[in-house]
Amino acid sequence: MRADAKTEADIRNVIAAISEHYEKRNLKELMACFGADPDVMVFGTGADERPVGPAAIEAQVKRDWAQTDAIAIRLFNPAVSAAGDVAWVSSDGAFEITAGGQDMRVPARVTYVLERKNGAWQAVQAHYSTPAAGQEEGSSIPPAG
Repeated sequence: MRADAKTEADIRNVIAAISEHYEKRNLKELMACFGADPDVMVFGTGADERPVGPAAIEAQVKRDWAQTDAIAIRLFNPAVSAAGDVAWVSSDGAFEITAGGQDMRVPARVTYVLERKNGAWQAVQAHYSTPAAGQEEGSSIPPAG
């Protein structure tokens, strides 16, 4: 169900803040965008990137920053839906990364689940992924390998 205009604006502000604080490496402000419950979680693009809980998410973010000179998440026209105090977002996007002297722009798919507590929206789940490499358009199955 499509979010009403105010909810959509509020959610867009939160996900924009996540992207901004991640890019600018503002850890305290970034973590304030996420819920504090022990089951808040993030799926990353790496096989081992599944931190659960604020401390694990913070450790993952620090690892990302330690391995990059610059990193940003760009979202392209996110779709925002909501029901009551829960909202969800899906978006195509790109990861813009500078690491080891190399600039990369990697296609991305991003989803968020947000919860409103005490009038404020926070992400309680995030999923960052990349489309299957080598999977041809029109094919539903990635290449074996």
